Amino acid sequence: MKKYLKLMRVHHYLKNALIFTPLIFSGNLFNLNLLSKCLFGFFAFSMAASAIYILNDIKDVESDKHHEIKKNRPLASGAVSPSQAYILLAFVIAVSIILNYFAESSSIFPTIFLIIYIGVNIMYSMGLKNIPLVDVAILVSGFLIRVLYGSAITGIEVSNWLYLTIISMSFYLGLGKRRNEIIKQAKQTRKVLKFYTHNFLDKNMYMCLALTITFYSLWCVDAATIARYQSSNIVWTVPLVMLICMKYSLNVEGDSNGDPVDVILSDKTLMALIAIYAATTFCMIYMR
Repeated sequence: MKKYLKLMRVHHYLKNALIFTPLIFSGNLFNLNLLSKCLFGFFAFSMAASAIYILNDIKDVESDKHHEIKKNRPLASGAVSPSQAYILLAFVIAVSIILNYFAESSSIFPTIFLIIYIGVNIMYSMGLKNIPLVDVAILVSGFLIRVLYGSAITGIEVSNWLYLTIISMSFYLGLGKRRNEIIKQAKQTRKVLKFYTHNFLDKNMYMCLALTITFYSLWCVDAATIARYQSSNIVWTVPLVMLICMKYSLNVEGDSNGDPVDVILSDKTLMALIAIYAATTFCMIYMR
């Protein structure tokens, strides 16, 4: 069972927490109807993401065998056979469809976003990942679609400032991942890396980081945000966001492979800062 969970990349489900963004920031976290929809949506999206991971591993099994880290993946190492991977792929897609129905059966938009996510990532696996900037844009779209999906299943609108914050942060994460892949892999196992340079990625990832903090700050001081929370205190979370970004950057500048989930889960200090931000934001939204 462990090898199948590893193939499904269960630890990457952390990214799907973005589905809860509209619910949390709307102040409706304790609305059980909306919360149940988000939970179904979380697992529906997680199964869809696992399907993409499995498909990508099937397609890249030969190149993964020559990668320092990826050679230990279930397919590349031989722990899971291609036929077993295809069966698991069909299973997680079926489960995703069922859970998505329970997430929101009265609207077609969640299904549309899920189909777009799967379609775009299939095209990524089939070759778009080898086109510079397009590969990063697709990674970014995955984060954005998660928020759009969460908005669709709950019917909650999200501030444009938050959308821009998520987009710019996603570009930062994607470019940072490519930057560290160049350092670690020396452009040997990912074709698109030959089009990038360390300086290009370094400059643009920190431009996106600056935009992230700017957009988040603008959301905090936006009149609509202040009116929603009946307070301007949310602006005091900006220093926490800055600290989180700096700690993440410190890790990326170190001996990291650049994968966002791995960077976060491997650093207790970073996780603590994120927990403090979450607790502070929760108090400001729900305990005013």
